[in-house]
Amino acid sequence: MRRHYEVIFLIFCIFLSYFTVQSIEILSKSKLERCEKASDSDNDLNCTRKIVLNMAVPSGSSGGEASIVAEIAEVEENATDLMETVRVPPVITINKTAAYALYELTYIRDVAYKPEEYYVKTRKCDRDAGANVVKICERLQDENGHIIEHSQPLCCPCGPQRRVPSSCGNFFDKLMKGKANTAHCVRFPGDWFHVFGIGQRSMGFSVRIEVKTGSKVSEVTVGPENRTVTSKDNFLRVNLIGDFVGYSNIPSFEDFYLVIPRQGEPGQPQDLGRNFSMWMLLERVRFTLDGVECNKIGVSYEAFSGQPNFCASPFWSCLHNQLWNFHDADQNRIRRKQLPLYGVEGRFERINQHPNAGTHSFSIGITEVLNTNLLIELTADDIEYVYQRSPGKLLSFTIPTFEALTQFGVATVSAENIGEVEASYSLTFDCSRGVSLMEEQFFILKPNEITIRSFKIYPTTDKAARYVCAAILKDSGFNEIDRAECQFFTTATILDNGSQIAPFLPPKTSVNGFFESIENIWNRIWEGLVDFITGKTCR
Repeated sequence: MRRHYEVIFLIFCIFLSYFTVQSIEILSKSKLERCEKASDSDNDLNCTRKIVLNMAVPSGSSGGEASIVAEIAEVEENATDLMETVRVPPVITINKTAAYALYELTYIRDVAYKPEEYYVKTRKCDRDAGANVVKICERLQDENGHIIEHSQPLCCPCGPQRRVPSSCGNFFDKLMKGKANTAHCVRFPGDWFHVFGIGQRSMGFSVRIEVKTGSKVSEVTVGPENRTVTSKDNFLRVNLIGDFVGYSNIPSFEDFYLVIPRQGEPGQPQDLGRNFSMWMLLERVRFTLDGVECNKIGVSYEAFSGQPNFCASPFWSCLHNQLWNFHDADQNRIRRKQLPLYGVEGRFERINQHPNAGTHSFSIGITEVLNTNLLIELTADDIEYVYQRSPGKLLSFTIPTFEALTQFGVATVSAENIGEVEASYSLTFDCSRGVSLMEEQFFILKPNEITIRSFKIYPTTDKAARYVCAAILKDSGFNEIDRAECQFFTTATILDNGSQIAPFLPPKTSVNGFFESIENIWNRIWEGLVDFITGKTCR
């Protein structure tokens, strides 16, 4: 006679070290008879007996790590209603990592941290003047020798009501030296920052389940990217159903840009390390990506030189609301024991602590208690149902080359049901280090039906690299039935400084001989006399 058992008691929860939870909730428990149908014949059924536990596993405090140990101690036999003690109680150990939210990043461009306005007091300011006249405000050239538009000096006459108040001197100064004026320009010295657009978020964590029966140990690890796993000995089967949480405290940054300091030479990005003190999240409206707007991050030569009433405007006009202003504002708040408004450090926990965190990846820890619904199968029960299982194979697997960070790759996989019955399948990936995790996909195929599935691939670094991914096809029993590998390449991200394209160069200097000095003095006296007589002005 068939014996039916019901799991009635899960013994204790052992609290481990600092990462603990207070209880585990059993949502349902039952016995079932799981039958595998491999053909159209109803008589050809392969049945196994399973104990099924449907449980909610909470995370630790503030979304941190958690560990649970439980023991299946007694069962009840339906035929006699007698309690029977399990001779070798299975011990279930569940370890859950801290949960995090991982955000997709798209590289936009680089911007200067602190654009600065310079001025030079001179007597012969002109847009084409050289460094001997306007010094640092000399018109700039790029690395190919081409003139950079709008980088020429802007000349303002002397006077107390000007952009930089200055004395016009006396009659003799005007006659001998020429009229006093000032040359103004904007330059981009110092640090530069990468700007990234922030896309959709995904949840990340992993749950390791270990079942020990005597000296026999079975274990699996599940997560959002691999929800269904069977142990190697087929004793343990785990399905991650989902999470019971509203995610009310997980922010969305789709209207923000993430700015990260750039290290190394321009065009040669380095590993940015873990200096999160300079990482900031700023609203997109604070940026001018084409550089034509004043008082926004990314301001260009064109916006600065195109200001109306330039000489009557205050010094540093057009250069407000830059990255350094927001960083200084945060530092002032921190000194007053307040939380920062723009920096990520101090606002979020466990920044970039997710597995395989890349050079330009971004994640934050989830501080809510995350209850994960797990379905664990161990032995058999009195519920009978049939699931159809059919063999399948992978027909093709391709990943074209793409540019890292600014684009995402697309993996295309085709699979076929080569069996006799309609069945469910799942596709998951096992990629080399440097590729973000991808969620497992489920689908149903009729006999001889072919499906094409697409997956988005996001590398975690902006460098050109070679990667290898394995596509894994699983049947309805969550067993691997086929595997295919694909090697693909990414090209390096092309950094774009936008309209802030000029490197900061020191002013040119020259040494004149004695006779050249005499000639220059005579030329200045003569030109000053001509300007005084004709009334020619700077502008």
